[in-house]
Amino acid sequence: MFDRIADRMRARSAALLLSLETRLDRIFQGWLLVAGLLCAVRIATAPTLHRGESVLPVVAPYVLLILAPFASAVLALRWFADGDRQPQPAIRLARAGRWRSVPPSLARSHPLYGTSGIMVSLLIGILLNVPVRAAEYLAAMPPVAGSLPPWLSVLRFTMTFDEVLFTSLYAIAFVAALRRAPMFPRLLAVIWIADVAMQVITAKALGSVGYIPPAVAGGLENLLHGNVEKVLISVFVWLPYLLLSKRVNVTYRHRVPA
Repeated sequence: MFDRIADRMRARSAALLLSLETRLDRIFQGWLLVAGLLCAVRIATAPTLHRGESVLPVVAPYVLLILAPFASAVLALRWFADGDRQPQPAIRLARAGRWRSVPPSLARSHPLYGTSGIMVSLLIGILLNVPVRAAEYLAAMPPVAGSLPPWLSVLRFTMTFDEVLFTSLYAIAFVAALRRAPMFPRLLAVIWIADVAMQVITAKALGSVGYIPPAVAGGLENLLHGNVEKVLISVFVWLPYLLLSKRVNVTYRHRVPA
């Protein structure tokens, strides 16, 4: 019975992996279409601009929201086109467990080499960060133009910067994982650290501008706390796997249990 369940899980993970690898173009096209439509609706529902007012400040954040992760993923596909053949980092940071390094050719022939199994869940989770962060931005940041109070100007800049930066970074991490680049585990760890740091920086930046409407302050606090909690949950769930998984070590670090 357990063997049947394991076989079914392996078959499903293999099918999901195949879909990710063969349908990247459709995934990217779907992102551009859906994100573009949602952003257009968000802008269309904004208060009417006064005559002579530039629409660029209203449109620019949404254009970046749509294009930044797409462009980052396309660039990452070039950077990691030969990801599985890129050299191993000179310094090992993952030292948990007892491992023995093997030549790349031997690692690639190992039964556990590849991104199937539980790794598919991690791949999908990383990829889902992009639409989730975008949806949070659309819900929290209304289109604004004209002269803004200091708190709203800082809020728009920090939230837009956060959205553009981390949707791009998570898109790059997804491609690095899919292409089996050796730098993927430490890249994801750096993104996690930077993500938490960015929430702290945003809170301090807004705390320095003086008055913020209580309703906005409360909603922003919940959003920042929620972002930190999501990152910490990801670290709690996936860091042990990234350090101790035989599949991860064979695939990304070219080493097997000693």
